[in-house]
Amino acid sequence: MSVLQPSVFRLDAHAAPVAAAERAERLIDPGFGRVFTDHMAVIRFSDAKGWHDAHVTARVPLTIDPASSVLHYAQEIFEGMKAYRLADGGTALFRPEANAARFRDSARRMAMAELPEDMFIESIERLVAVDRDWIPDGDGALYLRPFMFASEVFLGVKPSAEYLYMVIASSVGAYWKGGVRAIKVWVSREHTRAAAGGTGAAKCGGNYAASLIAQKDAIARGCDQVVFLDAAERRWIEELGGMNLFFVHADGSLRTPPLTGTILPGITRDSILTLARDAGMTVYEQPYSIDQWRDDAKSGQLIEAFACGTAAVVTPIGQVADRDGDFTIGNGAGGSVTDRLHQALVAIQRGTAPDPHGWLHRLD
Repeated sequence: MSVLQPSVFRLDAHAAPVAAAERAERLIDPGFGRVFTDHMAVIRFSDAKGWHDAHVTARVPLTIDPASSVLHYAQEIFEGMKAYRLADGGTALFRPEANAARFRDSARRMAMAELPEDMFIESIERLVAVDRDWIPDGDGALYLRPFMFASEVFLGVKPSAEYLYMVIASSVGAYWKGGVRAIKVWVSREHTRAAAGGTGAAKCGGNYAASLIAQKDAIARGCDQVVFLDAAERRWIEELGGMNLFFVHADGSLRTPPLTGTILPGITRDSILTLARDAGMTVYEQPYSIDQWRDDAKSGQLIEAFACGTAAVVTPIGQVADRDGDFTIGNGAGGSVTDRLHQALVAIQRGTAPDPHGWLHRLD
């Protein structure tokens, strides 16, 4: 049920926002995910009222009951997206309708109330409108985190009757300290991320929590990220802890694991597939095994590999560490195809290149 119209969002402006001089200081080198804006967007849901009480208000800590359903049964989903300052001085989101659709898909899989897509986009627009001065200059962006959790106060295993949807925003610079570089990844043989019929395609916190032990293992081995294999055969490459994977072959083709319900349908992934096809590349969405990856890298059939996602955008993979032996991809430092696709994507996001697919959602 939906009773909310986009026009009913109210603004409860922050009574004491961060002063302009202090905000400018925080934006000099914001890093990633630690500098937050003044406001947040909120919408409530209940079975009785539907979606209601939509507003943008001061970002403050939450007070929730210890019996809130989310704390016990983990009904929670989220999204990640960015607002960019364009070359002409305007502001835009990148494919927000895709985030809105995926948010609804995640809610459906987690048996949660489905937020209408127009409400999702409106909440983002309203928050960016009031906090647009938090977008850093240069290569920075405003990282937006829409999320929703079960808020019913009830200890029983059932879908919640109440939900709280919120959006917070964070001023961000480069995801990787020191900027874009080729990373080293560890192939996890002990832990898997998701299985067929599970929640792998949903953007829910539980998927990420389950990945952290493998990520911790990767860091202990001197790697930046973990690579997960399929849960059934422990053979087929799926994705990193929070990014999709691509492989560039010597014949100029591009390969990525298919969407079979066990990996996240990344919006950056989909955008890169489109840009690659636009550039005339042959693209395969096919299974690719860890043994194939190693053999192709050693023979020179595979010349580049990269990961992609909203936060890091495109990240080259230079080395792979595995129990069956480490190997290097190409020259270990990335490559020209990865760089071209990265630059093509960023140029559209920043408004410095044509946008033939209508991906930019201008906020001016």
